[in-house]
Amino acid sequence: MKAKTPEEKLINRNKYCFGLGTVGRDMFYAFEANALLYFLSNILSLPIKYFAAVSLVLSVMRIFDALNDPITGLIVENVNTRWGRYKPCIAVGGLISVAFFLVLYGNVGTGWAFVAIFAVAYFFWDVSYGLNDIAYWTLLPALTTDQKQRENYGAFARICANIGMYIVMVGWQPITASMGNTPKAWFTVALVISALYILFLLFPIMGVKEHKNFVESEEKTSLKDMWKALTGNDQLMWATLAMALFTVGYVTTTGFATYYMQYLYGDINMYAVLAGVCGVAQLAALMVFPLISKNKNRRQLYGLSTVLVLIGYAMFFFAEHSLMLIAVSAVVIFVGEAFIQLLMLMFLADTIEYGQWKMGRRSESITFSIQPFINKIGGALSTAFISGAIILAGIKTADSDVAATAIDAQGQLTIKIAMLVLPLIFIIAGYVIYLKKYKITEEFYAQILKDLKDRGEMKEDAI
Repeated sequence: MKAKTPEEKLINRNKYCFGLGTVGRDMFYAFEANALLYFLSNILSLPIKYFAAVSLVLSVMRIFDALNDPITGLIVENVNTRWGRYKPCIAVGGLISVAFFLVLYGNVGTGWAFVAIFAVAYFFWDVSYGLNDIAYWTLLPALTTDQKQRENYGAFARICANIGMYIVMVGWQPITASMGNTPKAWFTVALVISALYILFLLFPIMGVKEHKNFVESEEKTSLKDMWKALTGNDQLMWATLAMALFTVGYVTTTGFATYYMQYLYGDINMYAVLAGVCGVAQLAALMVFPLISKNKNRRQLYGLSTVLVLIGYAMFFFAEHSLMLIAVSAVVIFVGEAFIQLLMLMFLADTIEYGQWKMGRRSESITFSIQPFINKIGGALSTAFISGAIILAGIKTADSDVAATAIDAQGQLTIKIAMLVLPLIFIIAGYVIYLKKYKITEEFYAQILKDLKDRGEMKEDAI
């Protein structure tokens, strides 16, 4: 067997260390994104006025902090230490976010004091996790400018991320139930997840080696530069809008899954089965993505994925009490959504070179601040949709502090429309925006790299 060159060894090292770091990160994020609202509504059984208040906190704080993400990207952009630009931010953001994450699941205080403590903790959790997230994903374009290599790195990272996410999505309900479904049990699970989050971050912190010679060193980035990097990059703006619309739809659907299995299918214990099916579907999709992408361009892949999502949502709307139809629908939806998630990451990465080509600056961290910005906007809107729907459906009522055990036919229809019809409208709208406005094809991207090299704005080994 031919020995690997130092460059090949570095490519493999970066791929695996970068990817493995996402396992703990997505376990950590998934427990917040998919279980926190259920913890508040059904485990703490907050009275409706306090539940409505913390739901409003989640929506408002996510929007407020999303607007702060470009500032966080600006901070990362100007970091310059002997450990590099990104690793210190990954480490600091990780440690601080753990501290406030444990407060969220700590059941600290009662009444309006609980709401106030929760609001402060959530704000600082969101800011610190955003610092970690922006720095983490900005590593990707700093590792290579080769599109296929980026897809390879990104696919492996998404595989690892989905493993972490679905370990939590499949496991949290049966694990917390086996421990008595008490607030203490939930805090214990949060503590274990936090420890795994930090341990997996050691892979990129200790193992990844970023390229530091892609471009000539740039001057410090100012607020004016940040604004120009965002608003002057038209392809970044259109990619952002398409990603935001898709994310709102995707996160809203996944956020309803627990309520769907409890109140429409009729057995919450089967939620773990649904989550497992979704996880296997996404992992399989990500594993075959590099093979499929060899024969299809990104526009073709996005079109195919959107068709799969549309078919899956239509099937899911009529599934209800058929576990087999629910499972098949979930497979079709999550194969399509896995492809779209990875494509979105690649679209965002490619706008960095486009911005450099158009405006003379790469602005990696500012560009990748868009990703948590989108996730938070999506999370804020989905939280508002879900909270409103479960109140309208009768799950939370003003005359009871305990969540309802069943809802009527009208309530079930409310859940189905909010979970499946509204999200599909957002997802299709995102696809239309991409078709009409996103112009960075494979051929255009290759020309961008050639122009940057010819202009002396990119090192030879970056091509």
